Amino acid sequence: MAERDNIILIGFMGTGKTAVGKRLAQALGKKFIDTDKEIERVTGMSISQIFRKHGEFRFRSEEKLALKKACSQSNVVIATGGGAIMNEENAEIMQKSGRIICLTARPEVIQKRVKRRDDRPLLHRDKSIEKIKELLQEREPYYKRYAEAFFDTSDNEHSEVVKSIIGYLEGKEHEGAQS
Repeated sequence: MAERDNIILIGFMGTGKTAVGKRLAQALGKKFIDTDKEIERVTGMSISQIFRKHGEFRFRSEEKLALKKACSQSNVVIATGGGAIMNEENAEIMQKSGRIICLTARPEVIQKRVKRRDDRPLLHRDKSIEKIKELLQEREPYYKRYAEAFFDTSDNEHSEVVKSIIGYLEGKEHEGAQS
């Protein structure tokens, strides 16, 4: 297992984990890994296709494998699927591998962002604010339990979020604080 030099981004779909993660990795000179993209690469199927053909259970097992592989590396920024943190084994793998940062956004912002895309299987038919709030409420305790810091992407450009995360990481490391 890698030393805790990785940064793992968790958070709900549409909060910007991939977009922010890519920029954060570049700014820190780290490699970027998106576990959803890795799953698609390995299986040769989109996330939606995996859900349709094999169900959520198969997706979650592929997600665990992708996460283990990503977290076994060092000096990486990892963007996880929105529900990955809900699995205790996944959460332990992430904690051992690096610092867990949660990206957030208001439900209305998430809805606007995910409406444009059709690759969100858990919101495939129902992209209502109610459904988003329901899923957020289900996941929020996990985000709060495992993330050491939260960054709201609702009203901020990706570059601003990256600056905020870097400032947080540098301040935290400078103080010698451990979490």
